[in-house]
Amino acid sequence: MANQDEDAVGEFVERFAGELVDAGMTRMPARVFAAILASDTGVLGSAELAERLRISPAAVSGAVRYLTHVGLVSREREPGSRRERYRVRNDQWYATFARRDQLLVRWEETLRAGVKAVGPDTPAGQRLGENIEFFEFLQEELAGMMERWRARRQRSAEAHEG
Repeated sequence: MANQDEDAVGEFVERFAGELVDAGMTRMPARVFAAILASDTGVLGSAELAERLRISPAAVSGAVRYLTHVGLVSREREPGSRRERYRVRNDQWYATFARRDQLLVRWEETLRAGVKAVGPDTPAGQRLGENIEFFEFLQEELAGMMERWRARRQRSAEAHEG
């Protein structure tokens, strides 16, 4: 953090972690994710995280376990060491939302089975059917949004090269 104001970065980490908590993430994984995201390299080790966040190595371990499970960080070995580092990709949100598409498909399939189980003409079947329509809509919109994002990033990359 040579060129960064450590206090300002710490305030950002806590503020963004709070926003993630408000969205449903548990506190420690939110803090760890925000700290890695705010690091220059996008990569931090357990000791660095524990020091920056003033938390125990066990708290780091639990948070990283959750974050890797949900695909927000990846683990890698430090070259020539047994120590692990944790990485946030620059396109992290894109990758996360791309995986959500697969989740929507699974939910749709389960909801279709639910409609079959309760009957399509029952109030429950109609309610489940409306949920299916919503997820179909989300998938269509998400696909278009992701394509527009790829095009925007490409234009941005070309502008920075030229």
